This record gives sequence, structure tokens and C-alpha cells, in this order.
Amino acid sequence: MSAAPLTFAEFYPRYLREHSKRGTRILHFIGTTLFLAALGLALVWQRFNLIPLGVVAAYGFAWIGHFFVERNRPATFQHPWYSLLGDFRLYFDLLRGREKFGA
Repeated sequence: MSAAPLTFAEFYPRYLREHSKRGTRILHFIGTTLFLAALGLALVWQRFNLIPLGVVAAYGFAWIGHFFVERNRPATFQHPWYSLLGDFRLYFDLLRGREKFGA
């Protein structure tokens, strides 16, 4: 990515291009699901040490997708907040069928 986008609306199309392959989207989806599960269990069980494990799972799966499937650099390194927002938007768009996992 080049210069910082001014808005999330400008950033998100770039984010989608960098997450275009099926394997990358699947790995992101798995990682985000694990994070949400860890967060839910942490809240229910009052075991907040599970949250960092969820973060590691989310980033671990996502970065495997970027480095080995998409073969690009994660947007997290340049735009951490937009990237996090993009992860959740893509996740819920995949759940609702607004985005596809790929061909």
C-alpha cells in the first residue's frame, strides 16, 4: 500500500484486493472465529488470559495467509486500525454472504 488512505471507505477496496485468494480468506475467517471464541469464553469463564491467545490465533492464521497464500505483506503493518476494522467487516460480510470465500 502506498500513501495512507483518508477514510476507511478508501482503504477497504485495497484491503479486499490484498485478501483476494480463497485460502487467505479462509485462514482469516478461522483466525477471527478463534479470537471471538476466546473472547466469549474469557467473558463467560472470567478467564481473561484467554484473550491474548485469541489475538495470537487471529494474527497467526491471518499472517500465514498473507505470507504463504496471498504472498503479500499484511495491511496491519501500515494501517493497524483500518486493518482490524477490515478484518471484522470481511468476517461478517462472509457470514452474511455479501462477500465470497473465493472461486
